Amino acid sequence: MGLITPEQYRESLNDGRIVYYKGEKVENVATHPNLSVCADLMAIDFEMCEDPKYRDMAVMKDPETGKEISRYYYKPQNSDDLLKAHELIVKATELGDGFIPLAHDIGADALNAIEITANLMGNKDYMERIANYRKVLQEQDLATCAAVTDVKGDRMLRPSDPNQANPDFNVRVVKKTDEGIIVRGAKVHITGAAYCNDIIAIPCHAMTEQDADYAVAFAIPANTKGVRQICRPFTSHISSLEFPNSRPLRVHTDSLIIFDDVLVPWERVFLCGEWKFAATMVYNFALMHRRTGCSYRIPLSEQFVGVASAIAEYNGITKAPHVKEKMIDLVIYLETLKSLSKTACYDFVMRGGVAVPNPIATNMAKYHFAHNYHDVIKIVEDLAGGLLVTAPTYKDYQLPELRPDIDKYLQGAKHISTENRLRMLDLIRRITTADLETICLHGEGSPMAERMTIFMEGGKVIKECQALVEEMAQVDRSK
Repeated sequence: MGLITPEQYRESLNDGRIVYYKGEKVENVATHPNLSVCADLMAIDFEMCEDPKYRDMAVMKDPETGKEISRYYYKPQNSDDLLKAHELIVKATELGDGFIPLAHDIGADALNAIEITANLMGNKDYMERIANYRKVLQEQDLATCAAVTDVKGDRMLRPSDPNQANPDFNVRVVKKTDEGIIVRGAKVHITGAAYCNDIIAIPCHAMTEQDADYAVAFAIPANTKGVRQICRPFTSHISSLEFPNSRPLRVHTDSLIIFDDVLVPWERVFLCGEWKFAATMVYNFALMHRRTGCSYRIPLSEQFVGVASAIAEYNGITKAPHVKEKMIDLVIYLETLKSLSKTACYDFVMRGGVAVPNPIATNMAKYHFAHNYHDVIKIVEDLAGGLLVTAPTYKDYQLPELRPDIDKYLQGAKHISTENRLRMLDLIRRITTADLETICLHGEGSPMAERMTIFMEGGKVIKECQALVEEMAQVDRSK
């Protein structure tokens, strides 16, 4: 079938999947008043493949078949492949007004992590299955998500620990049949799952031998019997209190996915009991996913620099020395993220036949973004001032008896209209919401997870540096 159109993608979502939103069962996520907004965001990936401006960026020819495929589903082989994927993610996020479409990228991260693991295991069955599944994704252009985070229960206990209140806190294999495996459990925080085609599930942490039943990875359609999703609520439209002609809100939602004795055919099973390799799969997914995360954080960081500069001008404080200092900090924040993200692609390493971004640079980039995120928000909010939360609404501004006073008293710099100043404050409120704060901190792994990976990957660097100074000091370790 090859590449599909945005319309075909939306039509594919009307497949009988079970999704709940705000206490109601959703008949069709593509036409639901709220969830359709999310599907429209995901559809940007398919729109880019049709748009002459972005087609060369989003589409490539499969070297083996010569057919056109989504660049996301090509197995990266070198720094050029990684850089092109990075640039594609950045541009797609820009088109999503700072929100990544997610039709292919995170699913591709899981796909690559599974292939790396299968190759390192040397398991020919898994290698063949994942290669075949990659072809399916390329040929059918399916939208995918990665179901990684288990609900966990008591986090101080292993998944198999009998003291866990429920053995299903982590997704596990409860039975093996001639057809496949039966899985039970739940995944949480799964972005885009309600409006993707396939769900790719992998473990979320290392396992022990006792946890073998929980060492499972697989891919299934979102409408598979026994799969239910509960979506978190969100704001999907411009409020009637906001200014007209504002850009529509782009937004994703996340699912609690319940696997209620779900049959997974053997050809879609990529890990089943090989507990020693659960950590390998998790690690490589985290690495690929953090690269993706760093790429789509760049447009948001550019927005922070832009709104800070704009509101400083609108408030008439651009020339203040402390404002210049704050703008310097924001530029450093943005350019460091961009530089580290590109460096990770240039300085790539090969893992199981797949080119992956440099682990240290990737985790440094993600840590830099998340660790400093709240400082950036503080700068933006400080420059915006108190009107960010106390300004009158558009409804007030509409009233003939109020508008002259609002125009008179809430103007800042002489060359900026009151309406433009209020519009910029509206935008700042939208891109500094509490939802984004949590996602930016914990998405793709917490800052501590990045630090732990940097320390682990940096072990060789530390030893090399120590050896260097020991040579300079003429240290004789035999003494």
